[in-house]
Amino acid sequence: MAHLIDWMRSLLRLGTGVSFLVLIAAVTVQVIGRSFIGSSPVWTEELTRFALLYLAGFGTALALWSGDLVNVDLVSEGLPGRWSWLMRFASAVLVLIFCALLIMPAWRYTAIGAMQTSPAMGLRMNWAHGSVLLLLAMLGIAALLRVIGMMTGTTDGRPENLLGDVE
Repeated sequence: MAHLIDWMRSLLRLGTGVSFLVLIAAVTVQVIGRSFIGSSPVWTEELTRFALLYLAGFGTALALWSGDLVNVDLVSEGLPGRWSWLMRFASAVLVLIFCALLIMPAWRYTAIGAMQTSPAMGLRMNWAHGSVLLLLAMLGIAALLRVIGMMTGTTDGRPENLLGDVE
């Protein structure tokens, strides 16, 4: 289980890093173009948007594991006994259900994009729309791994990096 989570974390970090590098490159071209040439290429606007979408698509599952998603830790962690574990478990199950319910609509949304192209880059829009499918799939897998880990006792479901934790 830990090996699978480590492998997925590496994949998500790579995807997040590549998305961020593309974003940095596109914005750099925009800034240089506007500062020194007077205008920037039109495709940089679209590429920036697409990179941001993929950054969210890859980064959301990482944020679930690290505790960087919005949590109500003040409530759940202050509960007595096993209640905090039950709230974390219920939260992971609800995220999993939410993602599972939205996968098919996201698939249809992505498929519709195959019939459209972006105006500046001429890229088929299913590549942009696929970022929503990616986000739901990765977040769903992360929630599923958390649920399995909590059920098997390999994790207590707490985020890896709680604010204030000393490492």
